[in-house]
Amino acid sequence: MKLDDLLGEYYELEQQLADPAVHADQAQARTLAKRYSQLTPIVATYRELNRVESDIETAQELAAEDPSFADEAKQLAAQREELVQRLRTLLIPRDPNDDKDVILEVKAGEGGEESALFASDLVRMYLRYAERQGWKTEIISATHSDLGGYKDITIAIKNRGTVEPGQGVWHRLKFEGGVHRVQRVPVTESQGRIHTSAVGVLVLPEAEEIEVEINESDLRIDVYRSSGPGGQSVNTTDSAVRITHLPTGIVVSCQNEKSQLQNKEQALRVLRARLLAEAQAAAEAEAAAERRSQVRTVDRSER
Repeated sequence: MKLDDLLGEYYELEQQLADPAVHADQAQARTLAKRYSQLTPIVATYRELNRVESDIETAQELAAEDPSFADEAKQLAAQREELVQRLRTLLIPRDPNDDKDVILEVKAGEGGEESALFASDLVRMYLRYAERQGWKTEIISATHSDLGGYKDITIAIKNRGTVEPGQGVWHRLKFEGGVHRVQRVPVTESQGRIHTSAVGVLVLPEAEEIEVEINESDLRIDVYRSSGPGGQSVNTTDSAVRITHLPTGIVVSCQNEKSQLQNKEQALRVLRARLLAEAQAAAEAEAAAERRSQVRTVDRSER
Protein backbone atom coordinates (compact mmCIF):
# COMPACT_ATOMS: atom_id res chain seq x y z
CA MET A 1 0.00 0.00 0.00
CA LYS A 2 1.26 3.49 -0.85
CA LEU A 3 2.18 6.02 1.83
CA ASP A 4 -0.61 8.38 0.73
CA ASP A 5 -3.15 5.58 1.14
CA LEU A 6 -1.88 4.81 4.65
CA LEU A 7 -2.07 8.48 5.62
CA GLY A 8 -5.61 8.67 4.32
CA GLU A 9 -6.55 5.55 6.28
CA TYR A 10 -4.98 7.00 9.42
CA TYR A 11 -6.95 10.26 9.23
CA GLU A 12 -10.16 8.34 8.50
CA LEU A 13 -9.57 6.11 11.54
CA GLU A 14 -8.93 9.23 13.63
CA GLN A 15 -12.35 10.56 12.68
CA GLN A 16 -14.08 7.23 13.30
CA LEU A 17 -12.52 6.81 16.75
CA ALA A 18 -13.63 10.35 17.67
CA ASP A 19 -17.25 9.33 16.99
CA PRO A 20 -18.92 8.10 20.22
CA ALA A 21 -21.26 5.88 18.21
CA VAL A 22 -18.34 3.73 17.10
CA HIS A 23 -17.56 2.80 20.71
CA ALA A 24 -21.01 1.29 21.16
CA ASP A 25 -19.55 -1.80 19.47
CA GLN A 26 -16.54 -2.54 21.68
CA ALA A 27 -15.17 -5.27 19.43
CA GLN A 28 -15.23 -2.99 16.39
CA ALA A 29 -13.74 -0.13 18.39
CA ARG A 30 -10.86 -2.37 19.51
CA THR A 31 -10.19 -3.39 15.91
CA LEU A 32 -10.11 0.23 14.74
CA ALA A 33 -7.91 1.28 17.68
CA LYS A 34 -5.49 -1.54 16.97
CA ARG A 35 -5.14 -0.53 13.32
CA TYR A 36 -4.77 3.10 14.38
CA SER A 37 -1.91 2.16 16.73
CA GLN A 38 -0.23 0.23 13.89
CA LEU A 39 -0.30 3.29 11.62
CA THR A 40 0.73 5.79 14.32
CA PRO A 41 4.53 5.14 14.09
CA ILE A 42 4.37 5.55 10.31
CA VAL A 43 2.50 8.87 10.51
CA ALA A 44 4.70 10.15 13.36
CA THR A 45 7.87 9.36 11.39
CA TYR A 46 6.43 10.97 8.24
CA ARG A 47 5.55 14.14 10.16
CA GLU A 48 8.99 14.26 11.77
CA LEU A 49 10.59 13.84 8.33
CA ASN A 50 8.57 16.76 6.95
CA ARG A 51 9.60 18.91 9.91
CA VAL A 52 13.29 18.08 9.45
CA GLU A 53 13.15 18.80 5.70
CA SER A 54 11.58 22.17 6.45
CA ASP A 55 14.32 22.90 9.01
CA ILE A 56 16.98 21.94 6.44
CA GLU A 57 15.59 24.48 3.97
CA THR A 58 15.61 27.17 6.64
CA ALA A 59 19.17 26.32 7.76
CA GLN A 60 20.44 26.37 4.17
CA GLU A 61 18.89 29.80 3.58
CA LEU A 62 20.41 31.18 6.79
CA ALA A 63 23.80 29.63 5.99
CA ALA A 64 24.12 32.05 3.07
CA GLU A 65 24.33 34.88 5.62
CA ASP A 66 25.79 33.04 8.63
CA PRO A 67 28.17 30.10 7.92
CA SER A 68 27.50 28.63 11.40
CA PHE A 69 24.16 27.36 10.10
CA ALA A 70 25.97 25.12 7.58
CA ASP A 71 26.90 22.65 10.35
CA GLU A 72 23.31 22.59 11.55
CA ALA A 73 22.15 21.84 8.00
CA LYS A 74 24.58 18.89 7.83
CA GLN A 75 23.30 17.51 11.16
CA LEU A 76 19.73 17.84 9.98
CA ALA A 77 20.61 16.10 6.70
CA ALA A 78 22.00 13.14 8.67
CA GLN A 79 18.83 13.08 10.78
CA ARG A 80 16.76 13.12 7.59
CA GLU A 81 18.58 10.03 6.28
CA GLU A 82 17.85 8.20 9.54
CA LEU A 83 14.16 9.10 9.30
CA VAL A 84 13.98 8.04 5.65
CA GLN A 85 15.47 4.66 6.55
CA ARG A 86 13.09 4.28 9.48
CA LEU A 87 10.11 5.12 7.27
CA ARG A 88 11.22 2.55 4.69
CA THR A 89 11.46 -0.06 7.43
CA LEU A 90 8.01 0.79 8.74
CA LEU A 91 6.53 0.48 5.23
CA ILE A 92 7.88 -3.03 4.66
CA PRO A 93 4.91 -5.44 4.38
CA ARG A 94 4.50 -7.24 7.69
CA ASP A 95 3.06 -10.55 8.81
CA PRO A 96 -0.57 -9.63 9.61
CA ASN A 97 -0.24 -11.59 12.86
CA ASP A 98 2.87 -9.72 14.07
CA ASP A 99 0.95 -7.56 16.54
CA LYS A 100 -1.16 -10.39 17.90
CA ASP A 101 -0.96 -11.92 21.34
CA VAL A 102 0.07 -15.56 21.53
CA ILE A 103 -1.23 -18.87 22.86
CA LEU A 104 1.83 -20.96 23.75
CA GLU A 105 1.41 -24.69 24.35
CA VAL A 106 4.21 -26.86 25.74
CA LYS A 107 3.77 -30.64 25.85
CA ALA A 108 6.13 -33.27 27.25
CA GLY A 109 7.06 -35.98 24.76
CA GLU A 110 9.50 -38.88 24.82
CA GLY A 111 11.47 -39.16 28.02
CA GLY A 112 8.84 -39.61 30.70
CA GLU A 113 9.46 -37.58 33.86
CA GLU A 114 12.66 -36.08 32.42
CA SER A 115 10.67 -34.75 29.46
CA ALA A 116 8.18 -33.13 31.86
CA LEU A 117 11.06 -31.53 33.78
CA PHE A 118 12.55 -30.25 30.53
CA ALA A 119 9.13 -28.83 29.64
CA SER A 120 9.13 -26.93 32.94
CA ASP A 121 12.61 -25.57 32.13
CA LEU A 122 11.32 -24.29 28.79
CA VAL A 123 8.27 -22.74 30.45
CA ARG A 124 10.46 -20.90 32.97
CA MET A 125 12.60 -19.64 30.09
CA TYR A 126 9.59 -18.34 28.14
CA LEU A 127 8.04 -16.73 31.23
CA ARG A 128 11.32 -15.05 32.13
CA TYR A 129 11.78 -13.82 28.56
CA ALA A 130 8.21 -12.46 28.54
CA GLU A 131 8.86 -10.67 31.83
CA ARG A 132 12.01 -9.02 30.44
CA GLN A 133 10.06 -7.88 27.35
CA GLY A 134 7.35 -6.36 29.54
CA TRP A 135 4.67 -8.76 28.31
CA LYS A 136 1.78 -10.08 30.38
CA THR A 137 1.45 -13.82 30.92
CA GLU A 138 -1.47 -15.96 32.02
CA ILE A 139 -1.50 -19.71 32.57
CA ILE A 140 -4.69 -21.03 30.96
CA SER A 141 -4.28 -24.70 31.86
CA ALA A 142 -1.54 -26.96 33.19
CA THR A 143 -1.07 -30.63 34.07
CA HIS A 144 1.81 -31.38 36.43
CA SER A 145 3.93 -34.53 36.58
CA ASP A 146 4.77 -36.38 39.79
CA LEU A 147 8.16 -34.66 40.11
CA GLY A 148 6.82 -31.14 39.55
CA GLY A 149 7.35 -30.86 35.81
CA TYR A 150 4.69 -30.18 33.20
CA LYS A 151 2.99 -32.88 31.19
CA ASP A 152 1.36 -30.05 29.28
CA ILE A 153 0.73 -26.37 29.83
CA THR A 154 -1.02 -23.61 27.88
CA ILE A 155 0.00 -19.98 28.41
CA ALA A 156 -1.41 -16.74 27.03
CA ILE A 157 1.30 -14.11 26.38
CA LYS A 158 0.10 -10.58 25.70
CA ASN A 159 1.58 -7.35 24.40
CA ARG A 160 1.40 -4.20 26.50
CA GLY A 161 0.31 -0.95 24.85
CA THR A 162 1.30 0.10 21.33
CA VAL A 163 3.47 -2.46 19.56
CA GLU A 164 6.43 -1.21 17.52
CA PRO A 165 7.23 -3.17 14.32
CA GLY A 166 9.32 -6.21 15.19
CA GLN A 167 8.51 -5.98 18.90
CA GLY A 168 5.22 -7.92 19.12
CA VAL A 169 4.79 -11.24 20.90
CA TRP A 170 3.96 -13.22 17.74
CA HIS A 171 6.82 -11.64 15.79
CA ARG A 172 9.29 -12.67 18.51
CA LEU A 173 7.95 -16.15 19.32
CA LYS A 174 6.47 -17.53 16.10
CA PHE A 175 9.61 -19.50 15.22
CA GLU A 176 9.72 -21.23 18.62
CA GLY A 177 7.17 -23.82 17.50
CA GLY A 178 8.40 -27.34 16.91
CA VAL A 179 10.13 -30.17 18.75
CA HIS A 180 12.82 -29.18 21.26
CA ARG A 181 15.31 -31.80 22.42
CA VAL A 182 17.82 -31.97 25.26
CA GLN A 183 20.60 -34.45 26.05
CA ARG A 184 21.63 -34.47 29.69
CA VAL A 185 21.92 -36.59 32.82
CA PRO A 186 18.44 -36.24 34.34
CA VAL A 187 17.66 -36.09 38.06
CA THR A 188 15.74 -39.34 37.53
CA GLU A 189 18.95 -41.15 36.47
CA SER A 190 20.91 -42.93 39.23
CA GLN A 191 23.79 -44.26 37.10
CA GLY A 192 24.90 -41.06 35.38
CA ARG A 193 23.73 -42.01 31.91
CA ILE A 194 22.82 -39.32 29.36
CA HIS A 195 19.20 -39.31 28.22
CA THR A 196 17.55 -37.60 25.27
CA SER A 197 14.18 -36.01 25.94
CA ALA A 198 11.79 -34.20 23.62
CA VAL A 199 9.19 -31.50 24.20
CA GLY A 200 6.68 -30.13 21.70
CA VAL A 201 6.05 -26.37 21.54
CA LEU A 202 3.07 -24.94 19.66
CA VAL A 203 2.82 -21.17 19.13
CA LEU A 204 -0.51 -19.79 17.90
CA PRO A 205 -1.66 -16.19 17.33
CA GLU A 206 -4.58 -15.51 19.64
CA ALA A 207 -7.76 -14.86 17.70
CA GLU A 208 -10.35 -12.20 18.45
CA GLU A 209 -13.96 -13.33 18.70
CA ILE A 210 -14.82 -11.35 15.56
CA GLU A 211 -12.06 -13.14 13.60
CA VAL A 212 -13.30 -16.68 14.23
CA GLU A 213 -17.00 -17.49 14.38
CA ILE A 214 -17.82 -20.61 16.36
CA ASN A 215 -21.28 -22.14 16.20
CA GLU A 216 -22.45 -23.76 19.40
CA SER A 217 -23.99 -26.55 17.31
CA ASP A 218 -20.47 -27.46 16.14
CA LEU A 219 -19.28 -28.08 19.67
CA ARG A 220 -19.48 -31.09 21.95
CA ILE A 221 -18.85 -29.97 25.51
CA ASP A 222 -18.01 -32.54 28.18
CA VAL A 223 -17.58 -31.71 31.85
CA TYR A 224 -15.68 -33.81 34.34
CA ARG A 225 -14.03 -33.65 37.73
CA SER A 226 -10.71 -31.78 37.86
CA SER A 227 -7.60 -33.80 38.59
CA GLY A 228 -4.39 -32.75 40.28
CA PRO A 229 -3.62 -31.20 43.67
CA GLY A 230 -6.63 -30.70 45.90
CA GLY A 231 -8.14 -27.36 46.81
CA GLN A 232 -11.33 -25.39 46.58
CA SER A 233 -13.52 -26.66 43.73
CA VAL A 234 -10.76 -29.08 42.63
CA ASN A 235 -11.55 -32.80 42.75
CA THR A 236 -14.93 -31.90 44.26
CA THR A 237 -17.07 -30.56 41.40
CA ASP A 238 -17.44 -31.20 37.68
CA SER A 239 -15.73 -27.91 36.76
CA ALA A 240 -13.25 -29.19 34.15
CA VAL A 241 -14.35 -28.71 30.54
CA ARG A 242 -13.43 -30.54 27.36
CA ILE A 243 -14.58 -29.01 24.05
CA THR A 244 -14.56 -30.96 20.80
CA HIS A 245 -14.98 -28.97 17.58
CA LEU A 246 -16.90 -31.49 15.50
CA PRO A 247 -16.11 -30.18 11.97
CA THR A 248 -12.34 -30.28 12.54
CA GLY A 249 -11.97 -32.78 15.38
CA ILE A 250 -9.92 -30.32 17.45
CA VAL A 251 -10.13 -31.08 21.16
CA VAL A 252 -9.35 -28.53 23.88
CA SER A 253 -9.64 -29.02 27.63
CA CYS A 254 -9.23 -26.75 30.63
CA GLN A 255 -9.47 -27.43 34.36
CA ASN A 256 -7.43 -24.71 36.06
CA GLU A 257 -10.24 -22.29 36.87
CA LYS A 258 -12.65 -22.78 39.75
CA SER A 259 -15.85 -22.61 37.76
CA GLN A 260 -17.09 -24.52 34.76
CA LEU A 261 -17.96 -21.26 32.96
CA GLN A 262 -14.42 -19.89 33.39
CA ASN A 263 -12.89 -23.12 32.12
CA LYS A 264 -15.20 -23.03 29.11
CA GLU A 265 -14.15 -19.46 28.25
CA GLN A 266 -10.48 -20.34 28.52
CA ALA A 267 -10.92 -23.44 26.37
CA LEU A 268 -12.75 -21.37 23.74
CA ARG A 269 -9.79 -18.96 23.62
CA VAL A 270 -7.46 -21.81 22.75
CA LEU A 271 -9.96 -23.27 20.27
CA ARG A 272 -10.29 -19.94 18.44
CA ALA A 273 -6.49 -19.69 18.18
CA ARG A 274 -6.24 -23.21 16.74
CA LEU A 275 -9.05 -22.60 14.26
CA LEU A 276 -7.45 -19.34 13.11
CA ALA A 277 -4.10 -21.07 12.61
CA GLU A 278 -5.77 -23.89 10.68
CA ALA A 279 -7.65 -21.43 8.45
CA GLN A 280 -4.48 -19.47 7.72
CA ALA A 281 -2.54 -22.65 6.96
CA ALA A 282 -5.29 -23.75 4.57
CA ALA A 283 -5.25 -20.35 2.83
CA GLU A 284 -1.46 -20.49 2.45
CA ALA A 285 -1.63 -24.03 1.06
CA GLU A 286 -4.32 -22.98 -1.43
CA ALA A 287 -2.24 -19.98 -2.55
CA ALA A 288 0.84 -22.19 -2.98
CA ALA A 289 -1.16 -24.69 -5.01
CA GLU A 290 -2.49 -21.88 -7.19
CA ARG A 291 1.04 -20.64 -7.85
CA ARG A 292 2.18 -24.15 -8.76
CA SER A 293 -0.75 -24.61 -11.14
CA GLN A 294 0.11 -21.37 -12.95
CA VAL A 295 3.80 -22.17 -13.38
CA ARG A 296 4.34 -25.92 -13.40
CA THR A 297 7.59 -25.93 -15.35
CA VAL A 298 9.68 -23.42 -17.23
CA ASP A 299 10.44 -25.43 -20.35
CA ARG A 300 9.40 -24.55 -23.90
CA SER A 301 6.30 -26.72 -23.80
CA GLU A 302 4.56 -24.30 -21.42
CA ARG A 303 2.23 -21.66 -22.86
